[in-house]
Amino acid sequence: MEITETLALTRLGVSLLLGGAIGLERMIHKHPAGMRTFMLICIGSTLATLASIYICQTNTDLINGDPGRIAAQILTGIGFIGAGLIIKTHDGVSGITTASCIFVTAAIGIAVGVGMLLTAAAVTVVVLVILTSGYYRKKQKS
Repeated sequence: MEITETLALTRLGVSLLLGGAIGLERMIHKHPAGMRTFMLICIGSTLATLASIYICQTNTDLINGDPGRIAAQILTGIGFIGAGLIIKTHDGVSGITTASCIFVTAAIGIAVGVGMLLTAAAVTVVVLVILTSGYYRKKQKS
């Protein structure tokens, strides 16, 4: 499928909604990375993925054109950001869930960028179920 401006804008819109849904859940529960952060991560990874596909699509003379390279670099960069969020204290470790959410949100953005809209939406729902079930478990312990 050819990447057109309309297709790209549609996928970026979907990406904003999916990233925003995860970010809204994090914001409601007062976590440091909120809606804007997750929206930016999701739309950024979608845009980079779309650009990598578009480059290969429009420059057919590229010998080593591989759209997967940019996706791999997105995940590497997000891994670096996520590692910076994890903090070890004498009480334990914090930030692991936020780092994981950032990673999966970038992956959702990549999925949207390559056109896996239904899969990306399904994974977003699964992430929200996982996150909200954690709060339910905490309430039960209290």
